[in-house]
Amino acid sequence: MADHAMTATFLAVIGGASLLAVTARRLRPSDRLPSLEGWALADRSLGPVWTWLLLGGTIFTAYTFTAVPGLAYGNGGAAFFAVPYTVIVCPIAFVLLSRLGEVARRHGYITAADFVRGRYGSAPLALVVALTGILATMPYLALQLLGIRAVLTAGGVYPRGATGDLVMVALFAGLAVATYRHGLRAPTVISALKAVAVFVSLTAVTWLVLERLGGPGAVFDGAAERLGGPALLLSPDQQPAYATLALGSALALLMYPHVLTAGFAADGPRTLRKVAVALPAWTGLLALFGFLGIAALAAGVRAPEGGAETAVPMLVDRLMPGPLAGLVFGAITVGALVPAAVMSIAAATSFVRNVYVEYVHPTATPKRQVRIAKAVSLTAKVGAVAFVFGLRDQDAVNLQLLGGVWILQIFPAVAVGLFTGRLHPRALLAGWAAGMVCGTFLVVHEGFSTIGAGPFRIYAGLVALLLNLTVALAGTAALERLGVPRGADLTDLPSRLTVRRRPETGANTP
Repeated sequence: MADHAMTATFLAVIGGASLLAVTARRLRPSDRLPSLEGWALADRSLGPVWTWLLLGGTIFTAYTFTAVPGLAYGNGGAAFFAVPYTVIVCPIAFVLLSRLGEVARRHGYITAADFVRGRYGSAPLALVVALTGILATMPYLALQLLGIRAVLTAGGVYPRGATGDLVMVALFAGLAVATYRHGLRAPTVISALKAVAVFVSLTAVTWLVLERLGGPGAVFDGAAERLGGPALLLSPDQQPAYATLALGSALALLMYPHVLTAGFAADGPRTLRKVAVALPAWTGLLALFGFLGIAALAAGVRAPEGGAETAVPMLVDRLMPGPLAGLVFGAITVGALVPAAVMSIAAATSFVRNVYVEYVHPTATPKRQVRIAKAVSLTAKVGAVAFVFGLRDQDAVNLQLLGGVWILQIFPAVAVGLFTGRLHPRALLAGWAAGMVCGTFLVVHEGFSTIGAGPFRIYAGLVALLLNLTVALAGTAALERLGVPRGADLTDLPSRLTVRRRPETGANTP
């Protein structure tokens, strides 16, 4: 049975999240008419602090905070690829996200597919970008529920049987109602509680673990002994996989619709650049979570077979006093609610803007678009709940691994398209198709391993992306030689990479 103090603290954190969600309406401008931009992007009004909270809370999910230490517990040093991966994201976000956010604000774009539609004048290319984003997001949404269930079960807070399932549904129902009413403003205000709870609880847990286990040296020595020594370090054979997985994951992350939605809500590119500089604070948290996975090994925690992600919750339950353990479990639960809400909003917005309005109801009013988006966001959450209760946990994990490969295949159309419009939309479609087929085959052939693609042991998604780019470049050259026309570019961006000089400073800028 769970400790009463732990349960009380956990419920207090969840109750605080619910109260904050209710206050989201105070962030709504009273003089604005209902619009998809207002519901999905909070009227692009978030300043640096709110954007940092929302973007960090969206990128660093609850499952990330359990999967990374679980991987460290089971595989040692290979788990820490997530640290350089999230570090690499920051400079990419500084350039790419701020530029894309500026273009989106100027033209009223809400999704990445909106940008692709305007950049290349190609409805089919925009459609595959939107559908790929939705396809990659849905298993990611389900994983948030899996993260909550795994953590609370390990801590003894999750009741067994139908009662536990009802608790899960109730948690998600509250989130669904808040998101339905307030859109992106609901996860924005909850992200403040997530940041406070995660930073405070993790700092306290790390300090107590170091004190009780005898310091970092004792932790690593104990873990190395249990893993067999070298497993805490990368072998030469692991290094290419580690490096390419980190790079490929960083490139893929900024293509996810929920990350772009959080970025597009900022009040300008200057805010996004400030946030990109401050994002490494969240990476520090991720590194500490990975360290706790090593500490669980050193402490002799025995996670169930196939359930390594429960190692840290079991460590917390064993070593921490009840109130602190409840704070940790509450923080991880709230940590799942923020990205889950943003994911459902992003998927719904992509469907409305790039499927419903484009192909079903082109004259839909802003009010109707919001109404359809709200309904689709609810459907996405219900689908995630049904997925969790109806299929094996490993199925969601496998689909998420595929999702990372799939979302990487829209990188040429979106990211490369920000800097050059020379790639032909038909060639980009062909490249996307080649990358999707190649990436899916490699991941399935390797048994859903994220770090295997043939004898060179490099990330399958990166191999698929290289094929994608090769096909897109070769196809563009062939179509230009044949004189096949392309769609009109409505973005006012240069058609190729250029460098212009600022007269006042003499600095070169792209």
